This record gives sequence, C-alpha cells and structure tokens, in this order.
Amino acid sequence: MDFSWSEEQLNYKKAVIEFAQKELNDGLIERDRDGVLSRHNWKKCAEFGITALPIPEEYGGVDADIMTAMLTMEGLGYGCKDNGLIFGMNAQLWSVQMPILTFGSEELKKKYLPSLCNGDLIGAHGMSEPDSGSDAYALRTRARKVEGGYLLNGSKTFVTNAPVSDLSVVFANVDPQKGMWGITAFVIETGSPGFTISRDIEKMGLRTSPMGELVMQDCFVPENNLLGTEGAGSRIFNHSMEWERACILASNLGTMERQLEESVRYARERTQFNQPIGKFQSVANRIVDMKVRLETARLILYKVAWLKSKGKPAMMEAAIAKLFLSESFVQSGLDSIRTLGGYGYMTEFEVERNLRDAIGGTLYSGTSDIQRNIIARLLGL
Repeated sequence: MDFSWSEEQLNYKKAVIEFAQKELNDGLIERDRDGVLSRHNWKKCAEFGITALPIPEEYGGVDADIMTAMLTMEGLGYGCKDNGLIFGMNAQLWSVQMPILTFGSEELKKKYLPSLCNGDLIGAHGMSEPDSGSDAYALRTRARKVEGGYLLNGSKTFVTNAPVSDLSVVFANVDPQKGMWGITAFVIETGSPGFTISRDIEKMGLRTSPMGELVMQDCFVPENNLLGTEGAGSRIFNHSMEWERACILASNLGTMERQLEESVRYARERTQFNQPIGKFQSVANRIVDMKVRLETARLILYKVAWLKSKGKPAMMEAAIAKLFLSESFVQSGLDSIRTLGGYGYMTEFEVERNLRDAIGGTLYSGTSDIQRNIIARLLGL
C-alpha cells in the first residue's frame, strides 16, 4: 500500500484548509446554539468543488479519486470548525449522490447529480424508522406497484438534511414476504403529493446539520424514479453504507489534528505551580495518547481508501475505521477539554462543541455495537 501524496494533492488540501478557515467559521457559536445550517456556506463549498469530489465531470463533478477525496475531507475538517456542515455534505455525497451515480438510470444521473454537485439541490437519505434503526431491514414502509409507478406509505426518522432537502433517497418494501429481498430504493422530490417533511429534530451535537422525519401517505413515485431495480434496495443500502462508513469520518481526522495542536499549544503556554502544565506527566501522557490515536486512525482510514481505489471489497476495513475513528474522536474531545480545564468547558473557546459533535459518530451509519457485530461476523464468529 502506497499512502504517499503527490504535490498536487497536498497543494489542494492546503487550499481547502485556507478556504475553510477564511470562509466557513464566522458566527458558528450562534448557528450551533440556534441549530441553523448555513446554506450560504454549503453553496460556497459546492462552488469550491467539495460536493462534487467523487462525481465524474460529465455529471457536474470534479472526478477526484477516493484517496484525493479522503485527503480533501481531512483538510476540510482541519480548517472548518462547523462539523455539522461537513457532516451534512458527507451524508449527501455518500448516501445520495453515490447511490444515484452507481445504481441510477442515465436519466436520474443527468437530472439530479449536476444540481447536487453545484449546491442548487440538497439530498437526504431515508432508511431508519421509528421501529427499525440498527435492524435496518425490518422497515415498515411499503411500496405498491400502480400504473406508471409506485405508491409509498410509511415514515422515516433521524433523516439528516431532511428539513432543507430538495430530494430524498427512500427505501421501502415492495414485497414483505421476501424480507430484505423486497426492499427497493426510490428518489422522491420534496413537494411530491403525499410526501411531507415533519418536525426539525433537536440534537445534542451536530446542531448545524438539520435532522427531521419523512412521511409518505399514498405518495406516488414515477417508475423513472426507481433507483436500480425492484428488490435491489439492500444491495444499494450496503453499498452506500460501505462508502459512508469509510468516508464520513475523514473530516474528523482533521479536527483531531487541530485538537492536538491546540492542546499542545495550551500545555506549553499555561503555567501552574511555576511551570508549563505540559511538564506534568499526566497532561503530557494524555496529549501523547491523542497523537497515537490520530496517527492510528489515519492509517486505518487510508487503508480503506486505498482498497476502494483498487476496486477491492472493504466491508470489514470500513467497519474497523468507523468503529476506531468514531470512538477515538470522542476520546480526543474529552482529552482536549481536560487539557484546557475550565476553559475547555466554556462555549466561547469552541472546544466543548467538538465533543458533543463526536458522540454522534458512535451512532450514525451504524452504532459502534453494530460495527463490532459486522467485524465479528466477517471473522466467522
């Protein structure tokens, strides 16, 4: 495995960092407090090419390889303190754009991908339901074939981007007797008859990434908006989850690196008992652990990206990356707060927010327990 970077890739990462630091961080404390997504900043990121990274040029993308996309997201996480904004864009990239690119008809690709890439449209992904979260395939949403399309009935919850979305990739079962083999994916435009987006769900963290519920009551979906084929929903979902688990936390590497640098700087400058606190072994060891976790997580994530770039399966590796990186981000958040002490606990120092945001990573795209189950199963246990 070769994880070396070209000068072009490193320069692009540097440009992403400079762009993010200059354009994306103003007013973040207020946006986080109010739970507001900056669509203006989303559009800036789209214009920079962030939401177009892995999409071919013919559909409005920049055709970046997965290694470059991962490095770019790492740089974005370092420069941009708005984890919610980054999370929302990642959710769209890997669970909306990639499924449409991989499984959609040529008509769907041309209709939706360019506008998702340039920021004119925002997409959501509807799988989780009130009674099916980790047990994803136990969904109750049904799709019935009718003339010219399908009628969908059911609801989805914990849907990232839902309150601001223009379209959604939604999963429903066309034949419950077939179990997971009846699950089918559809693209539904916001405003379609019978399709409503309900309340904005308030969260502990990632507050600038809006979350809501999708409700379908005899919602008609044209046959042309079928994603893939009938019964292919489980394959589409697994495909998008492998991408999402591999990529959605890449930005957290950048945030963890920024946390480390802030902690080192503070430990050098803050004095207690007539010496910098970094001279105390308990503080120094905590920061060393932050560095070890960062470098280990980086190598795990790069391995997943390398496997995907070679067209090799990476289900176990993606689960390992999701598990280790998400839990490392939580611990890094705790360690950075402990290092800064009372200041780290204060909102104005913008350290505590990272911990609140990090906890979500142990839940979305499959909880840490689910990742352990996946790894155990693939080990034959």
